[in-house]
Amino acid sequence: MISTKARYALRVMVDLAQHREEDYIPLKEIAKRQEISEKYLEIILKILVKGNILKGLRGKGGGYRLTRSPGEYTVGEIIELTEGPLAPVACLMPNAEACPRSEGCITLPLWKKYDTLVHDFFYGITLEDLMEGRL
Repeated sequence: MISTKARYALRVMVDLAQHREEDYIPLKEIAKRQEISEKYLEIILKILVKGNILKGLRGKGGGYRLTRSPGEYTVGEIIELTEGPLAPVACLMPNAEACPRSEGCITLPLWKKYDTLVHDFFYGITLEDLMEGRL
């Protein structure tokens, strides 16, 4: 299940993409438009800035803005930045130790296929796609 944090992060990214002509957008404005508490939004924005998909500027005239164009962000990268890997099982996590049962695991092909479907789905949709309703 996708957490509130990831869902809100997507909303925030779309909001910033829709208002990207306005330079830096204050946290207060984003919070008001998206109906997200400023405290919770601050946590999400810190993650997005740390992940280098947003740029933040403090002080008067400060706020947040995208670092790339909306077509260069995928939903998958935003979700994984806030959630962590989307792998459905531990053995498919990045840098997972080789499972001693993988050779004979009857369910592994199922998990691999599911992992591929989820990955391809989320990484195949950009912020621009969301903004344009291209799903």
